[in-house]
Amino acid sequence: MRATDAVGRYGEDVAARFVTEAGWRVLDRNWRCPEGELDIVALDGDELVAIEVKTRRSARYGHPAEAVTARKLARLRRLTAAWLRAHDAPVRSVRVDVVAVTLPARGRAHVEHLVGVV
Repeated sequence: MRATDAVGRYGEDVAARFVTEAGWRVLDRNWRCPEGELDIVALDGDELVAIEVKTRRSARYGHPAEAVTARKLARLRRLTAAWLRAHDAPVRSVRVDVVAVTLPARGRAHVEHLVGVV
C-alpha cells in the first residue's frame, strides 16, 4: 500500500468514527460502482449523507476540502443517485458532506465537517 493510500484510509477511519460518535449510522464504506466510489454513506437521522473524505498531512497543498471541486461534487451527486438506485433505503432527504482531516506531525487528527456542500 502506498503511503498516500494509507493516509487516505486512516482519514476515512477517523471520519467514520467522527460521524458514528455523532450518532450517525454508517451504511457503507468505499462503495464502488462503474462510475466511481463513495467514501462513506451514512444516515443522519432519516437523511442520507454521502461523505467525501479528504485527508492531508499538512496545509502545504492547501486545505483538504479545497480538493473537492465543482466537478467532483457533480460526480458525488451522480454516485449518490446510483447508490440510492442500488439500495432500498427509506430516506427523507439526501445531502453531500465533506469531512476534511488534517494529520499533524504530533497529536490527534483535526477534523472539520462541512455540511451540505453544494
